[in-house]
Amino acid sequence: MSTVVLVHGTGVRRPGFSALAGRVTAGLTALRDDLCIVPYYWGGTHGAILAAGGASIPPETGGHRGIGSFPDTSAADHDVAAWAALYADPDAELVLAAAAAHGPNERPPGSALPEQRLQERLTTLMAEGGDIAPEWAPALAEAATRLRDHPLLGSAAAFLDPDEFTVLAARALVAQAVTRALDAGHPLVPDGRSRDELVDRLAHYLGAVPRGSERGLRTRLLGWAGTLASRAVLRRRHSLTHAAHPAAGDVLRYLCRGEGVRAELRTLVSGLEPPVTLIGHSLGGIIALDTLVATPLPQVRFLVTVGSQAPFLYESGSLPSLTHPQPLPPHVPEWLNVYDPRDVLSYVGARLFPGRITDAAVDSRQPFPAAHSAYWTNPGVYRLISERLP
Repeated sequence: MSTVVLVHGTGVRRPGFSALAGRVTAGLTALRDDLCIVPYYWGGTHGAILAAGGASIPPETGGHRGIGSFPDTSAADHDVAAWAALYADPDAELVLAAAAAHGPNERPPGSALPEQRLQERLTTLMAEGGDIAPEWAPALAEAATRLRDHPLLGSAAAFLDPDEFTVLAARALVAQAVTRALDAGHPLVPDGRSRDELVDRLAHYLGAVPRGSERGLRTRLLGWAGTLASRAVLRRRHSLTHAAHPAAGDVLRYLCRGEGVRAELRTLVSGLEPPVTLIGHSLGGIIALDTLVATPLPQVRFLVTVGSQAPFLYESGSLPSLTHPQPLPPHVPEWLNVYDPRDVLSYVGARLFPGRITDAAVDSRQPFPAAHSAYWTNPGVYRLISERLP
């Protein structure tokens, strides 16, 4: 008889744990009838809780009167939501304006295209961006190049008045620059005031009459839907935090105070007859690996991590039991690491532990985050594991 200890991942609580344990038991025993499945439920004792009932969650912005409070929360939500749409897609206003155009306008023969003046200024900006905002010069030059050659520029210019079109272009440039900074992990991103001042400077440089950036198409076409969503999230923050905190809180609590859960797992394993396999999903894989690295457990002959961040924590110096480039101790048993390339919370370890770990890819055909929880309904996962069980 071979024993399998199932170590669950972040955010799992009863009764969900019972359903998980039942599904894993059914999936493995259908392929191997000589298995004893032992679920290890650590979430109830060692999982994160909001001990004061959520006292750390800020109140809604409408009731907040501290430093930096918003006197007009509707306007603030509107503005933030509109910029969120632009950060998600810096071309959003441009696309909406082009879609609103009713076709090309008739122009006298030989007249300049409505976008031509802006394109000329964008070409100059590519060389002179440092004079407007030295710290943003490279990003603005790249954004200006992209915007100058955008295929929808002419349609948007035909729909909007020149000033509105120019301010739209300035916002698109700033949104593109900020988005690139965020993607690159830049530690400094302008606050709303600095961002709007940059929009104003750019709009004036591109030819708009200085009137400020709080106007135009963004308010009419981007704001309303995003504002409703933004307000809904803020008003639901308490319930959203209660729903989301177990996952994030479990990781933080484990990394700070993980010895209790490891000690409990060691005690459980010590009472089992070999051969024992540890199967850990997500944080459960980190717990299983840490436990095996820190203390030899001769009963354990096989380790399986599924959708786990253990290799990433090791490489980044965050794994409690082992720091790169320390090698995996000899007493750690054979290790199978199952990952889904679509699951951004799963990592591989073969290049970190050559010859000590086997990475096996599966495809749940689910996008993230569903991919992170779809392993246990994927028959391929059970086949991979059952074929290697001692």
